[in-house]
Amino acid sequence: MRDLFENTQPHDPVEAVRRGLRPVLRRRFYQRATTSSAADGHVVCLDSAPIRTLAGHALAAPTLALAEAIAAEWEAQRDVIDPANMPLTRLANAIIDGVAQAARPVAAEIEKYLASDLLFYRASTPEGLCARQARHWDPILTWAREVLGADFKLGEGVVYISQPPAALAAAATEIPSDYWRLGAVHAVTTLTGSALLALALARGRLSADETWQAAHVDEDWNMEQCGRDEIALARRAFSGAELQAAAAVLAMQV
Repeated sequence: MRDLFENTQPHDPVEAVRRGLRPVLRRRFYQRATTSSAADGHVVCLDSAPIRTLAGHALAAPTLALAEAIAAEWEAQRDVIDPANMPLTRLANAIIDGVAQAARPVAAEIEKYLASDLLFYRASTPEGLCARQARHWDPILTWAREVLGADFKLGEGVVYISQPPAALAAAATEIPSDYWRLGAVHAVTTLTGSALLALALARGRLSADETWQAAHVDEDWNMEQCGRDEIALARRAFSGAELQAAAAVLAMQV
């Protein structure tokens, strides 16, 4: 596992587009990827041998459905094992080795995003972009106000807006304490630039596709005006798979 996910990092999609390069990948060495029940959850196994994370922990998920989804990523590897095609496995590694050991700092980082959330900063022109931001973002701010009790301020441009402490505190109570859900919310927050979008996804207010679309309002608008950016789209596809993995964790955690 260490050789696969540490020494051979997932390929950078930007570099893959620019240079057409691929990393050296290890050949598949196992017959089957399965799961087994253990004291620490549902362990993902290769030919009955438990997979270990980079830090040496068992790759164990809290639900059978999640463990089976991780095992499916390993089963889907054919001649070689490509970590770039295994976003759920990468996320599970990060949660088990990182989030579980440092939940409070992870939650604090989400709180920092709340203080300067993407949804607070609006364009003043053009009219079409302003309307699109409002269409995708205003319902989430209304949800935050009416459901979470968090009434945030909006501004134009990128000048920092100081948010009411009461609003920040109210929204922060929605940050999960369960470290699997916490890790998934953190992943969505960093991928989208919006803790509010991540919390809305975790609560079921948004689907994964709606979350991704809301996070890319500005980028989509710019591409419509200036043309497609294939490098940006390759990077976005890679990140989109990571968001879908985080959404899967949130969906499977009851």
